[in-house]
This record gives sequence, structure tokens and C-alpha cells, in this order.
Amino acid sequence: MLSVSWSNSARRSALLVASLALALLSIGSLANAQNEGTATMKKLRVGIIGLDTSHCAAFTKAIKDPNAAPELKSMEIVAAFPGGSPDVESSRSRVEGYTAELKSLGVEIVPSIDELLTRVDAVLLESVDGRPHLDQVRPVIKARKPVFVDKPVAGSLADAVEIFRLAKEAGVPLFSSSSLRYSPDLIALANSEKLGPVQGCLVHSPCSLEPHHPDLFWYGIHGVEMVFTLMGPGCVSVQRTTTADTDVVTGVWRDGRVATFRGVRGGKPGYGGMVYGAKGTEPILAEGGKAIRVSYQPLLVEIGKFFQTGRAPVPAEVTTEIFAFMEAADESKRQGGCPVTLESVLKKAEQQNASRSAQ
Repeated sequence: MLSVSWSNSARRSALLVASLALALLSIGSLANAQNEGTATMKKLRVGIIGLDTSHCAAFTKAIKDPNAAPELKSMEIVAAFPGGSPDVESSRSRVEGYTAELKSLGVEIVPSIDELLTRVDAVLLESVDGRPHLDQVRPVIKARKPVFVDKPVAGSLADAVEIFRLAKEAGVPLFSSSSLRYSPDLIALANSEKLGPVQGCLVHSPCSLEPHHPDLFWYGIHGVEMVFTLMGPGCVSVQRTTTADTDVVTGVWRDGRVATFRGVRGGKPGYGGMVYGAKGTEPILAEGGKAIRVSYQPLLVEIGKFFQTGRAPVPAEVTTEIFAFMEAADESKRQGGCPVTLESVLKKAEQQNASRSAQ
């Protein structure tokens, strides 16, 4: 009797041990699979052009964080070219400080873009001034390095069109985006079953101006990118009302949908608004009813994937349309608030580029 009881107990123990071993094996296999997925990401040396924006330090710190996502760990910021624009106060006053900060983070400071390109596999073009972007990106494209161009992609629509043309012609991966495009709260609204297909939106954001750039290029671009994240491409015309403290730009989409961007220069408006869906209406808010906050993490994850795959998460055509929207808003202002088509400003930009090529 005792031997039978002992035999049953032994069986149970053996079964328990086998079950535990199987569980541990499964956990180990899963961990190995995850490690193998991370291991397939090649460690890339990344260089920064332009040390006159908080992004250069914030991005570097996020990438160096030991708890960073695998996509961030696949990048290493190894070198930077300070650059800077003497006629833009927010550039001129910050280059020295951010250069010192990048040095303290172990990043090598180099004297030229050509020197930078000998040290890196990919590039973050971070110059806060969009005007030099075309000249700064030319050698990057020539060296066939994938490049993320921070906002604004250029200081004019013509330059933006030319940048994307050069990259496409050379087969060099390039993309540009505001970090607001990747707000989880915004993406959830754009794909909400409760709301249904987005019929329109009203988005507000800060909209400070810089005299060397078209009005919305400088900061309004964040709110405009939110509009396009919700609506998708397909805008055909815009109309703008402007005062010292406020811009209101209404766009009409090809399918009849309407979206409005409200740029605010007084107070602290933050990022928000309303989304109008086929099934209902929802405010643009974060969890808990708080205003949406800017986070670089989701954008950096997309940049890491982009550098690994060479596939731009935002098509050039979409970014070009965003800049045509903003240029058309400027043209509407010049015409006293009349509607302006995106096709007309794109045609003008192409003519400017053709004239520049002929010179």
C-alpha cells in the first residue's frame, strides 16, 4: 500500500517537474525569439546636422537610455556638425550650448557635413532653420545615406519639392514628420470604431512665427500634421483668416470633407480640438481628459525602423501636400482670405525649381 502511494506521489512529482521544465523551455524560446528579433537590427552609426534645437539633445539622450526600445538601441549618435543660422535668434543663441551638451554625451563634434558623412551610416538633419536644409541634404543624398529631416523639411515649398525629388531620383530613403503624427491618442481617434470614419476635424496648436519662413512652417506645422493624421491626404483648397494672435485655416478635401486648423499665438493653447466622425464626435484629449503632450519616443521608434528598412513611414507625397497646404494658406493671406488651391501653389513651386535649374 505504501509502495503504491509512493508511486503515485512520484508520478505527480515527475509530472510537476516536467510541466515546469516545459514552461521554462517555452519562456526561454520566447525570449530567444525576441532576442533574435532585436539581434537582426544592425547597430547603425547616426550623425546629426544642426545643433540649434532641443531635439538634438533630447533625441541623443533618448537613444542612449539603457531602457530604450530596441528600435532606439539600434542607433548610436556618434558625430554632429553644429551648423547654425546667424540671422535666426533661436538658432544663433543655442548652438554653443547644445554643442557643449552633445560633447558631454560623448558625441564627436566635426567641422563639416562632409567629415560627418565619413563617420556615419544614417543622418538626422536637425537644423531648426528650414532654409539651409536643401544645401545640407545634397551631400547626404550624394553619399546615399538615409536621412530624417526634422520640421520644417525646408524653408519654402519649392525647396521641399526639390528635396524629395533629389532623394527619389537617387533612390535615397528620406522622410520628415512632426512628432505629433505619432501621438497614440491621436492615432486612436483616427482609427476609432466608436467614431467611425473621420468626416472632419478642428485642431488647435501653438503657431509662433519666424520672419524668414512662411507663417505656418515654423510652428503651426505641428497642428497641420495633426489635421493630416486624422484626415489623410486629399486636400484641394484652403482659405485663411488671420489676426495678430490667431490664424484660422480651413481646408476642403476632394471628397467634400472639411478640416480647420486654428493656430494660436496668445497664451498657452497646447494641442487639441475636436474630431467629427460618421458615428459621433470626440475631443482630442489624452487619457484622463488631459491635453495631448508632445513625446519624441514614438517618432524615434519610427526613425529607428526607417533607418533599418529604408522605408519611409510617411510618403513624400503626403509631406509635400502638408507643405502645399501651408503655402496655400500664406497665399490666401496675401490675397485677402480668398480660397487657394494646392495645385496652384505646387505648380508655382515647380516653375521656381525649373527656373533655378536653368540658371
